[in-house]
Amino acid sequence: MTHTEFSAISSTIPTLPGIYKYFDADGKLIYVGKAKHLRKRVSSYFNKMKSSYKTAELVHRIRKIEFTIVDTDQDAFLLENSLIKEHQPLFNINLKDDKTYPYIVVKNEPFPRVFLTRRKIKDGSIYLGPFTSVGRVRDLLTFIKQNIQLRTCKLNLSEENISKFKFKLCLEYHLGNCKGPCEGLQTKDDYNEGISQLKDMLKGNLNPVINNYKNKIKEHVANMQFEKAAIYQHKINHLQEYEAKSSVVNTNTGTVDVFSILEEGNTAYVNYLAVSNGAIIKTKTITLNKQLDETAEEVLAFAVAQLRQLFESEAREIVLPFEIEYVEPEVSITIPKAGDKKKLLDLSQKNVNYFKAELNAKKMLHLEDKTTEQKLDVLTQMQEDMQLQSLPLHIECFDNSNFQGSYPVSAMVCFKNGEPSKSDYRHFNIKTVEGINDFASMEEVVYRRYKRLTDEGAILPQLVIIDGGKGQLSSAMLSIDKLNLRGKLTLVGLAKNKEEIFFDGDTQSLLLPWDSETLKLIRRIRDEVHRFGITHHRNRRSAGTFKNELESIKGIGKQTADILLKEFRSVKKVKEASDAAIEKLVGKAKLALLREKS
Repeated sequence: MTHTEFSAISSTIPTLPGIYKYFDADGKLIYVGKAKHLRKRVSSYFNKMKSSYKTAELVHRIRKIEFTIVDTDQDAFLLENSLIKEHQPLFNINLKDDKTYPYIVVKNEPFPRVFLTRRKIKDGSIYLGPFTSVGRVRDLLTFIKQNIQLRTCKLNLSEENISKFKFKLCLEYHLGNCKGPCEGLQTKDDYNEGISQLKDMLKGNLNPVINNYKNKIKEHVANMQFEKAAIYQHKINHLQEYEAKSSVVNTNTGTVDVFSILEEGNTAYVNYLAVSNGAIIKTKTITLNKQLDETAEEVLAFAVAQLRQLFESEAREIVLPFEIEYVEPEVSITIPKAGDKKKLLDLSQKNVNYFKAELNAKKMLHLEDKTTEQKLDVLTQMQEDMQLQSLPLHIECFDNSNFQGSYPVSAMVCFKNGEPSKSDYRHFNIKTVEGINDFASMEEVVYRRYKRLTDEGAILPQLVIIDGGKGQLSSAMLSIDKLNLRGKLTLVGLAKNKEEIFFDGDTQSLLLPWDSETLKLIRRIRDEVHRFGITHHRNRRSAGTFKNELESIKGIGKQTADILLKEFRSVKKVKEASDAAIEKLVGKAKLALLREKS
């Protein structure tokens, strides 16, 4: 949309608070924003100089603008976040998190069961969480089982079934883990008391549970039931030990949410700590992609809203490193300079720094934590970018290596489903080519590889990458034609400098965006074939140096060379050794041959 086109409609834009939506020529929602004054905010996109290419590109794509007027800033804030979450517009901040999180569910049934689940069903059950770690949830359930007697069976404990004595006590009752509601040995009120204690424990509020146990101890002591009192004292000790392990600050800190942020270019990392009564009960770090040069304040405000909604936070205080525009009136913002809350903020910052460092280390090792579905998305994108006939589930890549015309070798690596298949890697020692001739070497190894696969009836790859550009691609295609495989697999050449991709017969190369997922995968495959080939080449070159120096002497065979190298460790030391030392090992005749050559 041009400035002139916008001027024609600007007077129709409301001057009230609300949200605005930008749509492109295809009617697709590309941006959602909130504003206290809609006309001023939307006009700013068209009237001011564009601060970045992305903002200019957004304005260029706008074909339609829609508005939703709301009563308050808070309503605009909540509506904006829900629309971004639902539609994920192209130019909004992108929250890179598609995981499902575990809950502890209190099932809607008589004597409700308590267990872990990732599915939230609207069946009247109570869902506690979500939690960021399934291991943490399992630890909590184990801890709960040790302190609260709840059933684990799947029996239908209706009043009718219990009254008809349809069930019998199981081992859990005899182990002391259940009070036997299946035979009517536990009332619903008593069972629900345990459920209330469970909720308190999950919120980090252990005092009501401990006080309840202390009252039971008094009752048992008054009735001279000291063994039962000892059981509850043991539970109190267990809870206090758990509280001591979990607590990181003074318990007077209360219930707060702590957030910190780290920025790097167009990427931001935000850490979240949920603190209840001095105990960290949840922690999560997320990655966000900035689209329009958003400020740190805007990114953090977005992340705070998303994370508090995701984890259903009820905290009335947020601890932050700086002020943000946050419109929940009942929530206060604290920017601590010292004390326990500053310690929490520092701890959050340490977590976000560690997350970033660990992410960089994983990227260097090519260990990005992609799901199977994400890897398939990359391969689908590759098929689209390169216009391949088939999804490239099986990719092979070739590279040549030589040293001053000696020890020519080639390497081939294989990727299946977007990951290295190392059992399918192959080395090739060049057999038919003399000197430096990368083209002929590539023709030889491609022929040998696919001749063998066709002879064995093995499945051919959908994509073959020739590292070396147009010339080597043409040589590889000669072998493909000899084997009558043209059309049965796609070969491309990868130029070393500009990372251009060549197809056989095309005059123009394909240049992919430098940050595209397709090119990232191609780079990874290329780097892997380089690593694999160079390692083999170094080993062969090292062995070849000894062989050519000694075994090339007429009359000196491999056995003699091995004897000399075992004793003197290098060719240089063989040359420097005394005649007597060499004669003692291999005799006068071989000594004469060695000295004659040197």
